[in-house]
Amino acid sequence: MRHVRDVVPKLAALALILLSTAGASAEAVTADDTARFLAGMQPSANSPLVPLTRDPAWQRHARFFDNAFAELERRQLSRIHAWADANLAAPKPTMFYMFSGPDFIYADAFYAKATTYVLGALEPTGPVPDVTRLPAGDVGPALYYVEQSLSSILSFSFFITKKMKVDLQGDISGTLPILYVFLARTGKTIRDVQLISLDASGGVHGAAENAGPNAVRGALITFAGPDGADRKLYYVSADLSNASARASGFLKFCSSLAPGNSLLKSASYLMHAGNFTLVRDWLLANSATIIQDDSGIPLANFDARKWRLFPFGRYEGPIAEFPGRYQDNYAALFERAQPLDFGIGYRWRTHESNLLLSVRVAADDTGPLETSTEALPPPAPSPRQKPPRPAPFRPPPPMPFWFWR
Repeated sequence: MRHVRDVVPKLAALALILLSTAGASAEAVTADDTARFLAGMQPSANSPLVPLTRDPAWQRHARFFDNAFAELERRQLSRIHAWADANLAAPKPTMFYMFSGPDFIYADAFYAKATTYVLGALEPTGPVPDVTRLPAGDVGPALYYVEQSLSSILSFSFFITKKMKVDLQGDISGTLPILYVFLARTGKTIRDVQLISLDASGGVHGAAENAGPNAVRGALITFAGPDGADRKLYYVSADLSNASARASGFLKFCSSLAPGNSLLKSASYLMHAGNFTLVRDWLLANSATIIQDDSGIPLANFDARKWRLFPFGRYEGPIAEFPGRYQDNYAALFERAQPLDFGIGYRWRTHESNLLLSVRVAADDTGPLETSTEALPPPAPSPRQKPPRPAPFRPPPPMPFWFWR
């Protein structure tokens, strides 16, 4: 992998271009043009960022993302879209994605028809990206940072939390640049970006306003899809553990948009422990559908009188990094699973992944669905009974040369 210091010496020409555009007004550069630039896509013809696209460093960055996102579309996103079209009959206008990181691309892939997206995770939002304020010679390293920040999700479908603590730093920092890239690469047009905070009652404030001692901060991005209709993306940097979730207004804010559809993916099995029961119970009470892998809500928490369960793929148990999270009832449920033709979650390889679609039963729905498993969680095994040994986690194969360089 090429180190940042190997990139810098090749940016002399870019430094000259930056100096020539240093006087450009920040207001003249739109959020959408910034997103397209960071995503390796041409900004609008009259954007002050156009001269920067003539530099070889940006052109290499553009080729890198063209290849990476084309491969992601072929391998996963197109298949997820097809799966969602076949299995989600009437999605709600709002989708919730807890423990998400800045993963808008999979939120959009599963719930492309949503009009409001709410992502909640620990990672900070950071400032609104402004490429024109970067010091001369720093654009190339900033683009390299964006590439590195996206490396794990482009390869394995999830962000690596420990790695993100290092990657989400630098001149272009936080989760906003990543959200920008995903919005641009999924064909969205950014209309407006506001930094926000939520007070303890779930009220929305501007970033400069006093939202109280337990305020959580984030961003509201207004964007449009190919149909031109405005949609909203809320990203909130929030601790979802019980004490913090109870003190902050994040879940109260989410309740104002409920019910919605929910996505849980690579969630570190946090809701299997006692410190994340508040967000777990909130999701069960406020979701019309929940799409998750086995790292989400434990199967035993789904009331079979309220939910229809549709398993897809193959359950091989948790990877070695999460011992003790094997679910016997999950294994029994997935004995009757339908096939899944894409990889997702920690078991990210195709034909090794599991996906559970849980559909909440309407109050007047007294009969079972024809395709429902109607699986009650089986009794817990006796103390002497050992669950099957999960398959070992195999390291990923080498990525194509264009990915790691």
